[in-house]
Amino acid sequence: MIEMIYWIASYFVGTVLTAWFVGKWKGVDLREHKSGNLGARNAGTVLGKDAFIVTFLGDAGKGALIVWIGHLLNLPTTSIAIGAVAVTLGHLFPLWLKGRGGKGIATFIGVALAFHPISFLAVIGVMLIGLVITRSATLSMNLAFPAYAIALAFENVISSALFFLLIVIILWRHRFDTKESWDDAWWHSK
Repeated sequence: MIEMIYWIASYFVGTVLTAWFVGKWKGVDLREHKSGNLGARNAGTVLGKDAFIVTFLGDAGKGALIVWIGHLLNLPTTSIAIGAVAVTLGHLFPLWLKGRGGKGIATFIGVALAFHPISFLAVIGVMLIGLVITRSATLSMNLAFPAYAIALAFENVISSALFFLLIVIILWRHRFDTKESWDDAWWHSK
């Protein structure tokens, strides 16, 4: 019973979109500007660096908070992984905004770092290598996030599978950014 309450609460915590509140504070509906996304990148593009930082920290923080609460409740690892997925899905698909949330990067970073920091080193390593090769944060992310699920598989296969499914959803939400980054890549400009 406690696990079910934890998972439902995780989803609803995820629906608290920092960008929406930052936009309201600044008198701007971010859904009507640039990408229309309620995430850190769009907040930064429309409202500046401070909005990006606040939004990123808020969204990553809610993800980390859910994982921390799961540990505080002494829940099994798989249950915490489900909570981590739920908070991220809440961010991606908030009911109160008809499913128009963010793209999940900051929330995923928060949950991944809090859930298993050692596996997160794979994200950092692959991201850095990807940046050197592709010169694109978006394309590097496409390589780096699956590295987390692969690294996590050495610790907990079920959690790894849950995170892998979540990563697929996040990458799907970024498919247009990925195509744009691919089309703009340095190897196409030669």
